[in-house]
Amino acid sequence: MEYKQWQLAKRPVGEPTRENWQLANVTLPDVDDGQIAVKIKYISLDPAMRGWMNDGKSYIEPVQIGAVMRAGTVGEVIESKSDKFAVGDHVYGHFGVQEYAVVSEQGVHKVDPALAPLERYLGVLGMPGMTAYFGLLKTGLPKEGETVVVSGAAGAVGTVVGQIAKIKGCRVVGIAGGKDKCDYLVNELGFDAAVDYKTEGLHGALKDACPKGIDVYFDNVGGDILDTVLTRINLHARIVICGAISQYNNTTPVKGPANYLSLLVNRARMEGIVVFDNAKEYPIAAKDMATWIAEGKLKAKEHVVSGLENFPETLMMLFKGENFGKLVLKVEHEA
Repeated sequence: MEYKQWQLAKRPVGEPTRENWQLANVTLPDVDDGQIAVKIKYISLDPAMRGWMNDGKSYIEPVQIGAVMRAGTVGEVIESKSDKFAVGDHVYGHFGVQEYAVVSEQGVHKVDPALAPLERYLGVLGMPGMTAYFGLLKTGLPKEGETVVVSGAAGAVGTVVGQIAKIKGCRVVGIAGGKDKCDYLVNELGFDAAVDYKTEGLHGALKDACPKGIDVYFDNVGGDILDTVLTRINLHARIVICGAISQYNNTTPVKGPANYLSLLVNRARMEGIVVFDNAKEYPIAAKDMATWIAEGKLKAKEHVVSGLENFPETLMMLFKGENFGKLVLKVEHEA
């Protein structure tokens, strides 16, 4: 059977374009013992994918030229030579930006579409949710009554970070771009305040929104926003470095924090989070978040775009701030 997949054609310099990938027709290989064939239904689009395109040392091997573009996915098992999975099972794994995949049973997890929509397993119940959970609770260590600020607050990770912080009794302030996103954070997700970095002076707005300073900052953006937040941190503040989407497409060196001496003055800590480090504890996080969803304490929002052929332009929505919630690509298979 022939199917389509997006392969990395060349490494980008600055912002990727459609020319950095090629849409190829390939043949589905035979399924060997311990493998399954998956019909992919939804593909997760995440800022980390930009880093995976670079040929440099990182926490994970770069995507090779000519290889299928790496991505988290959910789909349905259509053939199985595995004792763990049966035809008709729905599964999550890193199957790539393509219509079908034949993969080892290792690293594949069963999901239940009766408990939540399949696309939710790429958001709140997937890697973004896990990133938010562990990044905030294990690295940020919020305490009841503290002020937590999160950038990229209307994105897949940021929305979950803010809601978990509220569940833990914190004052929560989100930084997002645009009135609609800020209104959503406050009116729908229960944030205490939201700052529109596109229209408000960030320093003054943060001062107003965080009158007692900032105890935990969960950073998805980096750059000038990180710099500004560092001017408002409290004694023994914790800064969680999850991402730096403002810097990923730079053609010049990454802009580091000019105000890093604020860490010294305030005896504060800045630490990175890579979600894979917490893999053994994923079931704990999933149970907690499923409970919070059932109790109405944790809400999810997915931004679904249809059509595998639209992958390059849809991915770039992340870097233009055009997505509202978790960005997901729906694969539409021909009848």
